[in-house]
Amino acid sequence: MSELILVAKVVAKKESVELVKSELLKLVAFAREDEGCKTYLCHEDQNDPAVFMFYEVWESQALLEKHMTTEGFKAYQKAVDGHIAEKVFNKLTLLA
Repeated sequence: MSELILVAKVVAKKESVELVKSELLKLVAFAREDEGCKTYLCHEDQNDPAVFMFYEVWESQALLEKHMTTEGFKAYQKAVDGHIAEKVFNKLTLLA
């Protein structure tokens, strides 16, 4: 089975940037310990601190789905509820 690559964009509401950033940093720490997580990187846009980009590599779709049921992921979702302006997720397949 091939790896799953995920690129995600999370945009915090302007008044919630620091809260979202703090919760994302907690999520990164939890996610890196999850089964099947090979890479989990979070970046903040240099021109807009409300924009966060993720690059993740998972061993499989099933293990990504398992990650999204963990207590760490659920705590992140609860903490940022109402503080996110936009979310975009792209699942990628390596071509070359």
